[in-house]
Amino acid sequence: NGECNMAAKSAYPSFPEMDFTKFFADFRMPGVDVNTLLSAQRRNMEALTSANRVAFEGMQAVAQRQAEILRQSMEEATKVAADLMTNGTPEQRIAKQTEVVKVAMEKALANMRELSEMVAKSNSEAVNLINQRMTESLDEVKKAIDAAAKK
Repeated sequence: NGECNMAAKSAYPSFPEMDFTKFFADFRMPGVDVNTLLSAQRRNMEALTSANRVAFEGMQAVAQRQAEILRQSMEEATKVAADLMTNGTPEQRIAKQTEVVKVAMEKALANMRELSEMVAKSNSEAVNLINQRMTESLDEVKKAIDAAAKK
């Protein structure tokens, strides 16, 4: 059993260890340039990296905006609490407190909407990068096949 596993490991290297030029050399296809295929795969990986970067930067922007919203909310809550405790009759304070809650809810919903739109935009940009590269990749494959057929 142990010998079988060792043989399997050496016969099938892990992804990072694999030399794709040697791998594809064993599967020569008449008229297909392996370097062209490898170049296309490199561009695919670059597109995935770019999409991941865009998604990560989008999430960073969302986290920064959330922190800003929290800071602003805490500042406003502190001011409102001080104002409610010191000004007006008990009836006026209750009326003001009701209005403050209403405004706070409206602002919270607007903030949630803003954050949601930021996430959607970031995801859309990342998906668009991948879609664009997929289209380009399919066009490259078609050209390679057409070129191989002409030879």
